[in-house]
Amino acid sequence: MPDIDYAFLADAADARPGEKFNVLGGGVSRIGGRGFPLVHPHLALVVGLMVTSTEVGHDHEIRFILLGPDGAEVADGTGSIRADGPGDGGDQVVTFAVDFWNLAFPGPGDYSFRILVGGSERKRLPLVVSAIFPPVEAPGQEQGGPRRLDA
Repeated sequence: MPDIDYAFLADAADARPGEKFNVLGGGVSRIGGRGFPLVHPHLALVVGLMVTSTEVGHDHEIRFILLGPDGAEVADGTGSIRADGPGDGGDQVVTFAVDFWNLAFPGPGDYSFRILVGGSERKRLPLVVSAIFPPVEAPGQEQGGPRRLDA
């Protein structure tokens, strides 16, 4: 069964199996917002799947589950990926990205993305979701106006 060589969350990613990949804002482990439920516009999950020569040419089921702080399932998805290549006896890493659009987080807390290959959990990525409050204005500072350095 294939294993996961690496996996991480990013703001955006372009990853096509068998090619190099591009990542914008890789290493996301914490997000925040002003209110809940928090709808986050986009997260990309980048996965490097390690396959052996005997696994080349076969479809492999991949499942993604986002669990909330209470262990309840917040979102999930399933797909399959086929590792094609020369099958020359060597292991290979097949990199792909999964886009998650408009994820709704019901409240703050410790979430986790779970990645399953062939029904078996292979990787878990933590994601902390927190509330961000607006900055407090300094005494005497005007709301919304530019700050003067000579005042």
